[in-house]
Amino acid sequence: MSTSGSQSTPDFTITHETEPSETLLAGFSSFGLAGLTAADYIVDHLELEKRGHLSVDGLPTVTPFEDGRPRHHTRLFSRDDLDVTVLVGELFVPVGVGRAFADAVLDWTESNGVREIAVLSGVPIPHGPEEHRTFYIATDDYRESRLADGSVPAMGRGFLDGTNAALIERGLDSPLGVCTFVTPVHAQVPDIQASIRLVETVEDVYGIGIDAGPLEAFAAEVEQYYAELAERMQERDDELPEDRMYM
Repeated sequence: MSTSGSQSTPDFTITHETEPSETLLAGFSSFGLAGLTAADYIVDHLELEKRGHLSVDGLPTVTPFEDGRPRHHTRLFSRDDLDVTVLVGELFVPVGVGRAFADAVLDWTESNGVREIAVLSGVPIPHGPEEHRTFYIATDDYRESRLADGSVPAMGRGFLDGTNAALIERGLDSPLGVCTFVTPVHAQVPDIQASIRLVETVEDVYGIGIDAGPLEAFAAEVEQYYAELAERMQERDDELPEDRMYM
């Protein structure tokens, strides 16, 4: 099954081998790579299987490889006995095409029965040690369904840009529940502590059996790859989303 963008913008196509879960967790290549690291770790820790991928025409792309074997830059993972699909996005998506990318994802979720999307993300905001925690920006239906116990605090004020903004905006005007979980990140890549906070939040909210303990060892294994990915992002710093948030 596939969804494509318009001809005047990059053309995104999503292919999925089986029907996805009602919940989609996503981690993208963005600040500190905390969300990407967390999503990648969840896939590894839960031994999820690759069930689909996203491809793009008309946008500078990357083709990751490991041990000489190439893979798609944006992949979908799930498992038959787990009602969660995880999107791991290693493709850098400039802010100017964030809506086209989000629309491709959202058109696919709508046609495949996905009921909610949670994005894991780091934001480079000034913060003190007491603010090393995860916050949320969520539509009302997601908040009432997943966050009613108050265990995750709301982000105070600010605005989202790029892909995250487009996802939240669609959630405001549709039955799709959308949440962006955000945590402060530092300059180092990956920000392991930020990734741990995001993983622990996913476990608190969804209770799917994730142990964040081994994440530091996992991050050490992929540190060099993430550093190279961050360098590519830094070269295009003017195209990064400007998520501005206030505690």
